[in-house]
Amino acid sequence: MAGLPAAYAGLMTAPVHRTIDPAGVPEAVGGYSHGTLVPAGSELLFISGQVPEDLDGSVPDDFAAQAQLAWRNVERTLGAAGYTLDHLVKVSMYIRDRRYRAANREVRHAVLGDRRPALTVLVVDHWDDAWLIEIEAVAARQAAP
Repeated sequence: MAGLPAAYAGLMTAPVHRTIDPAGVPEAVGGYSHGTLVPAGSELLFISGQVPEDLDGSVPDDFAAQAQLAWRNVERTLGAAGYTLDHLVKVSMYIRDRRYRAANREVRHAVLGDRRPALTVLVVDHWDDAWLIEIEAVAARQAAP
């Protein structure tokens, strides 16, 4: 990755975290885990809320298009630091209305596939009236030597 220190060049490796799904709590269904364990000494990347805004400032009208754009912004932020979606350990999603739950789940599953980070989805108001979604995330990987 351009712009990364040489020590980070070989760190695009398998994630160091593991998911936790304990007995005695309702099953984690829908592509998430109850918890994510990140070992001490791991490098963490905290991604600020990524909004459904393109480089030109445009915001799609439709929820699915907004969700895809917000995820693209998450992926680009991960990539800029040498991370991938495989490194995600926690995702927080903020949607404008409960009616977007199914569309949110569909886009999230399309993006994440079998990945199961810890997940929180909240219904909230947003800074910009046009935004229907915002996504923040935490990723982890082995620390640079």
